[in-house]
Amino acid sequence: MPQYTPPIRDMQFVLHEVFGVADEFAAMPKHNEVDVDTINAVLEEGGKFASEVLFPLNLLGDKQGCTLNRDTHEVTAPDGFKAAYKQYIAGGWAALSCDPAFGGQGLPLAVNQCFYEMLNSANQAWTMYPGLTHGAYEALHAHGTPEQQATYLPNMVSGEWTGTMCLTEPHCGTDLGMMRAKAEPQADGTYMITGNKIFISSGEHDLADNIVHLVLARLPDAPSGSKGISLFVVPKFNIKADGSLGERNPIFCSGLEHKMGINGNATCQMTLDGAVGTMVGKPNKGLAAMFVMMNAARIGVGMQSLGLTEVAYQNALAYAKDRLQSRSLTGVKAKELAADPIIVHPDVRKMLLTAKAYAEGGRALSLFCALLLDRELSHPDELVRKESAQIVALLTPIVKAFITDNAWTATSGCMQVFGGHGYIKEWGMEQYVRDSRINMIYEGTNTIQSLDLLGRKVLGDQGVALKKFGKLIEALIREEGVNENMAEFINPLAYLADQMTKFTTEVGFKSFQNPDTVGAAAVDYLRVAGHLVFGYFWARMAQVALREIAAGNTDPFYQGKLQTARFYFAKLFPETASLMQTARASTAVLMDTDAALA
Repeated sequence: MPQYTPPIRDMQFVLHEVFGVADEFAAMPKHNEVDVDTINAVLEEGGKFASEVLFPLNLLGDKQGCTLNRDTHEVTAPDGFKAAYKQYIAGGWAALSCDPAFGGQGLPLAVNQCFYEMLNSANQAWTMYPGLTHGAYEALHAHGTPEQQATYLPNMVSGEWTGTMCLTEPHCGTDLGMMRAKAEPQADGTYMITGNKIFISSGEHDLADNIVHLVLARLPDAPSGSKGISLFVVPKFNIKADGSLGERNPIFCSGLEHKMGINGNATCQMTLDGAVGTMVGKPNKGLAAMFVMMNAARIGVGMQSLGLTEVAYQNALAYAKDRLQSRSLTGVKAKELAADPIIVHPDVRKMLLTAKAYAEGGRALSLFCALLLDRELSHPDELVRKESAQIVALLTPIVKAFITDNAWTATSGCMQVFGGHGYIKEWGMEQYVRDSRINMIYEGTNTIQSLDLLGRKVLGDQGVALKKFGKLIEALIREEGVNENMAEFINPLAYLADQMTKFTTEVGFKSFQNPDTVGAAAVDYLRVAGHLVFGYFWARMAQVALREIAAGNTDPFYQGKLQTARFYFAKLFPETASLMQTARASTAVLMDTDAALA
């Protein structure tokens, strides 16, 4: 059976020792009473809920899956999921970072991000139910009318109602400009919506009393393509004037997808047959409103993979310390045993350290993005808000794609540590591999994220946001450039930062001559950018560890952090050289291949 211990010590290290979040929050009037003790208390209690309530349901949820009653269109979640959700509501967890005006606790997003990492480690499929609700809350909070906010947000903040986003249709995936769902205006100001949606996570279930669907559809006179998409809020049950639930709205689950993983979450085919909805935002501007939810979801997907990387690493590490197999190449290490534990073997350590480096690097990046969002939303200085928004927009596709790609590598490696036992369901490792695979696909495939990063976030704004992040790297290099103890981290980081400027300029110049250059180079480009970002955070973490060790701190945590940083820069960071080489290769080897693909 698998195990999970919330990585609270490492979260505290990143929050307090690397980022100094309490001081950051002190500068934000909304959060100036959030201190170290408050944060730590939330992490401790959140970790208990994740490990004690959710984690025991993970294997069962995967095995049992969801059940659709085709006569009533109702979906039943796996055993224990509903009871766990009631505990989640009772504990006030749904309201953690929500607006107090609607019943929220108003805590910073950085704290909420830690909580969600632990939930995802414990049970990704279950966590998707409240996770999507939080994204729908954000969209309505940003773009909903006062009437919509008053109707929906208090119940979504409390967790009594959940939320979804209904985008994809059978004939179109990412290309939402092709969608066909129709919205007919009604005399009372509502809209009658008809169409079919697929791959709708948490689209129907029995965890909550009502489900608030955010649905993309077209008005009768809408222009073609993505410029003709509007956003509507469509509840499962219509809401009466007094706020109570009314009649069933004709938005139904017409089928459950049979999937590779996340089986405990209801991934639904949804049919709208004249469902009543109200418009969110302006006509034909639905994508702008929905992007609030989509960007939140993209960061959330990165957190899903971070959670899986962490829990897979923990189990592989425990197994490697216990499993006996062969002897060390440098001589017997466990003389009293028939063989040495497999952790003595170099390649086993490589797989373990890869997962550890990707988990801890991903945690630093994710929490930095959450801190940027807190600055964007709550800092009193307009310039700080603006710059934070620019940098988080740059980093969002990296969070989504780089962390999820890394999780696929890490969970596969951790399963490999178990050998044949990893392929057996009872150990739980193969589930982490299966669950992690979807994270590279939904909320915009990782190729779409790569195109977004290179085409829109870098070349589209002439590298302004990239230069702003580059200034953070430059500041660290100036601070530590003459410190010999930091040379093994600063020198490769400085070299890649310099190469990144030349690399970006070259790709941009070639793209003017041949637009396919962006498509051919984008995936490699994002991984290079991901390593640059991870390198920066790993250098900062090494900086803190070295300072603590120099000050006489004997806590082995800091030695472990330093050793992991050395591994990352020696074994993983050099991937950037080959990536830049393949990104620079001619597009002809991809596009002039009709004979090969005949």
